[in-house]
Amino acid sequence: MEPESRAIGARYAMEKPESPNKLGAFERIYLSPNFWYTVAEKATLADGDIVMRHLRFLRYFDQVARSGSIRKAAEVLNVTASALNRRIMDMEDELGTQLFERQARGMRLTAAGEVFARFIRSQFAETERMRSQIEDLKGLRRGNVRIACSQALAHGFLPDAIGVFQRSYPLVTFDVTVSDPHLPNFQPLLTLKQGLVALMAADHPLAAKSTIRLSDCRLFPLALPERSIGGRQLLDEVTARTGLTLNPSIQSNSFEFLRGCLSRGEAISFQIEVGALPDYLAGSGVVARPIDHRDVPVANLVLGQLRGRNLPMAVAVFCEHLKGALHEMEKVPLS
Repeated sequence: MEPESRAIGARYAMEKPESPNKLGAFERIYLSPNFWYTVAEKATLADGDIVMRHLRFLRYFDQVARSGSIRKAAEVLNVTASALNRRIMDMEDELGTQLFERQARGMRLTAAGEVFARFIRSQFAETERMRSQIEDLKGLRRGNVRIACSQALAHGFLPDAIGVFQRSYPLVTFDVTVSDPHLPNFQPLLTLKQGLVALMAADHPLAAKSTIRLSDCRLFPLALPERSIGGRQLLDEVTARTGLTLNPSIQSNSFEFLRGCLSRGEAISFQIEVGALPDYLAGSGVVARPIDHRDVPVANLVLGQLRGRNLPMAVAVFCEHLKGALHEMEKVPLS
């Protein structure tokens, strides 16, 4: 972490447009770890230094926007909250507008802050692509792949896919966020059909059946994911349409916890096929049985990216790897 005296002096200076009718506010942002500087002074600094410092300070803004809190963002960035708050205030002063609403519960982006956040995030993506292309020219195959995936893929499929990929590209790193992503401007790259399966102990009374009806499951305790998770939303749509009632005895946002509940009684849980392949359940004492498609129609498993983004080299190569792994997964029988 840089010394406090340096942090206090950091300012954001923006090149002004030549006339009020030329919008140039977000075109150039020049940073110094001590003082703000003019366009003429900028010529004395190396362009590479400016770009890297530029990105580092903009990541401070981005972390505050994502955390919704100066204190939480400061902990992530390993800086003091007071220094981080001064940086945000300096930025607002230079832009001549408020970027955050200060609320009792934290920080919320203003309309101008939303515009600025979209701009800097596009710069981050372009920088990652540039770095990846430079590394590719060196023949190093470095890069970082950021993924958001649902819990169904997090237990077995995605770790396997990453492990295989890193054997060929050991210098590629991964940042994985596990959640059910609901992203605007999402561009599908591959769509696969996935059925819903029931998970239960291997000695469960219903385990002898090859296919299960939802009405059979009502006779046993249900361990269901919470309503924010895609598989639960699919079930809720079915019950709302058919009038069938499913009363869970256990609810959780953790698939791992729900699976742990199954081997200790007659509870039943549900998941899409990709998270319940035999290799992923081996040794757990849990088995998967497909739900009759008359009860729950198949849903889509989608691989995609944010629309309009140019994928860095490492991400593009891993994306093709995932497509192949998903097609291979389709060939694996549930039992």
